[in-house]
Amino acid sequence: MKIAFQMDPIGAVNINADSSFRLAEEAQARGHSLFFYSPDHLAYQEGRITARGHDFTVQRVQGEHAELSEMREVDLADFDVIWLRQDPPFDMHYITSTHLLDRLKGDAVVVNDPFWVRNYPEKLLVLDFPDLTPPTTIARDLDTIKAFKAKHGDVILKPLYGNGGAGVFRLDANDRNLTSLHELFTGFSREPLIVQKFLPDVSNGDKRVILVDGDPVGAINRVPAEGETRSNMHVGGRPEKIGLSDRDREICTAIGPLLREKGQVFVGIDVIGDYLTEINVTSPTGIQELERFDGVNIAEKIWQAIEAKVV
Repeated sequence: MKIAFQMDPIGAVNINADSSFRLAEEAQARGHSLFFYSPDHLAYQEGRITARGHDFTVQRVQGEHAELSEMREVDLADFDVIWLRQDPPFDMHYITSTHLLDRLKGDAVVVNDPFWVRNYPEKLLVLDFPDLTPPTTIARDLDTIKAFKAKHGDVILKPLYGNGGAGVFRLDANDRNLTSLHELFTGFSREPLIVQKFLPDVSNGDKRVILVDGDPVGAINRVPAEGETRSNMHVGGRPEKIGLSDRDREICTAIGPLLREKGQVFVGIDVIGDYLTEINVTSPTGIQELERFDGVNIAEKIWQAIEAKVV
C-alpha cells in the first residue's frame, strides 16, 4: 500500500519513543511505501487535496533514522492510507487540516478518522462518559471556576486544548493563584479552561491504556517525577510496566464501541485510579514503551486493523 504520514518533522523524533516512527517502521517491514509531509504543506488545489513532501525509508539509527527523497507534490487521493499524526495544540491550523483530509473519504483511509478527531477532542470526548470521569467543569468565566474550586478544594486547572502536560496546575485548598492564572490564560487565549477534582491516586501513576479499533491491548504506568503532579513523559514522567485492571477493562468496554464506530483506530486513554481523565485521539503515544514491557507488537495490531479497512 501507499502510506502518507502527516506529522511534525520526522528528523526530530526520538526513535525509541515516537509512535509515528514505530508505525512507519512496521509499515515498511510489511512492504508498504512511505511518504512524509508536514501539515504546513497540505493544500486544497482546485478540487484536489495535495501535499508537498518526501518519499522516505526508516532505520533504527538515531540521527540517520529517516532517508528522504527530493521534495515532490502528490495527490493524496492516490494513497491508500493517510496518517493524521501531528501533535496538538488543537488550534484552527489543526482543525483546518481535518477539514481538508475529510474530503478524501472514499479515496483513502485516514487514520484516525478526521471528522471525529475534529468533533471529539481528547478533553471533550470524556464528557460523554460522566460516570467514568472525575468531577469536571469547562468554563472561561472566573466565577464558575471559583465555585467549582470552592466545592472540591483541591483541583487541577489546565488549557482545554493543550497537550503533553503543558500549562497544567494543581491548586490545593490553600492556593491563592487561581485569579492570576485565569488572567494569564485568558490574556493570550479565548479558549475555555478545564478544571477537574484532583485525584490523589496520581502519585501512584497516570495509566496510559492503548486501544486498537476499540479493544484494549495493554497499558503502561506513567509515574510523576519527585515534586511533580504531572506524569506526562514529556515533562519527566517515568514509564513503568503495569497490567490492565478490571476497572480499566470496564472503562474500555464502555468507550470501545463508540471509538470503533467513529473510526478511531489508535487511541490512548488516561486513567488515574478508577477515573478516566482523557481519551487521546489526535496523536497518541506509548506503543514503543508497551512493546518493550509486554513484548507485544502493537504497531502490527494497528496495521492489521487498518489493512482490513483498506481491503
